[in-house]
Amino acid sequence: MPPARGDHEARRRDVSEAVWRVLAQRGFGGLTLRAVAAEMDASTGLLVHYFPNKRALVGHALDVLFERTEARDRFEPPAEGLASLRSGLCDILPLTGDEPAMSRIWVGSWDVALSDPELGAEQARRYARSRDKLQVHVEAAQRRGELPAGADPSDVAATAQSFALGVVVQALLDPAAFPAERQVSLLDEFLAGLAAGAGTDG
Repeated sequence: MPPARGDHEARRRDVSEAVWRVLAQRGFGGLTLRAVAAEMDASTGLLVHYFPNKRALVGHALDVLFERTEARDRFEPPAEGLASLRSGLCDILPLTGDEPAMSRIWVGSWDVALSDPELGAEQARRYARSRDKLQVHVEAAQRRGELPAGADPSDVAATAQSFALGVVVQALLDPAAFPAERQVSLLDEFLAGLAAGAGTDG
């Protein structure tokens, strides 16, 4: 007799929590059905009910990572436009709390996504949605005269996202050289460069 829906959903939440704990401790390289089962003190047979193979487990882990990222506390912008763009980029940087650990998991996911076209396409869509959110802030900043109106907002958003991801990698590889305050300082210098010429091109 199949488990009741409520029991099934509760068990799936337990599995997701275990997947997250394994990711936090070992990254994608250590994510296996056996590791998740051990984290739950369960059998691998139980997990096969949810994930018939390693690829299904990895796909679920990417979903869990995205959900955790979306649910975390975010910087509150003081105003729309450039201030909101700055806050959105600060959300990408590993500045406080468990953000460095989450960023390490994200970077670890790149190799997994690049090795599987379908998983890679889904990751690309996630990053595209992130750029779309940044583009909204860019467009508002252009309307407010805080960024040059002649720049393509999608290109500006892509440049800003790429800059932030580059800082993430530097901070993870050499945290002593890229503490939070330096990350923010670099971001502010970058935004000042983007803003240069605002109000003079129209």
